[in-house]
Amino acid sequence: MDRRIKKSQKAIMNALIHLMAEKDFEHITINEIAEHADVNRGTVYSHYTDKYDLLDKCIEAQLQQLIKSCLPMDETETNLSMDSLLRTFQQMEKDIFIYRTLLTNKGVPSFRNHLQEMMKKEIREQINEYSMDDTSKEIIVQFLSSAIVGVIEWWLMQQTVPCSAKKLSAMLRQLLRLHSEGASLLLEGASDEFAEDKGEGF
Repeated sequence: MDRRIKKSQKAIMNALIHLMAEKDFEHITINEIAEHADVNRGTVYSHYTDKYDLLDKCIEAQLQQLIKSCLPMDETETNLSMDSLLRTFQQMEKDIFIYRTLLTNKGVPSFRNHLQEMMKKEIREQINEYSMDDTSKEIIVQFLSSAIVGVIEWWLMQQTVPCSAKKLSAMLRQLLRLHSEGASLLLEGASDEFAEDKGEGF
């Protein structure tokens, strides 16, 4: 891609993020975006269909950065390893203004959903090695992905980041390990209890 095009797109995306920090996405206009990016309306429309297309591309760009940071550096590293989690949170810490804005703007609930879907994918890959039924696995995926995204929101939303990316990644990795190891036993017990209830009737 031409360097001038990349520069224009970056300026336009940055303008959108800064405007979203000031007002809800629905109230932002293409004129405002162009003015903040120091480009004309035609330049914005030459890259994006409308502001919704721009938002989608902006979210996609940020998620791609996170996904890239999650990827194993070599064959000995797994997804959601200590190092990959650390790189992910360091990326968020580096661009905290962007992620904080995307998570808090009332007009962008899709970013949280996309972030959770990314976490679900990584967690599914981690628990595939455990011998349990698909429903049990999905319960774990839903629970852990919601918990992780909730912690990320809390971490990013404080005026001052409450702990380092390194500490956060270490604590989350330990929690993931504990849940993965104990989940099979917990869900097995729950399944047995459910079976007993069905046998006794209501």
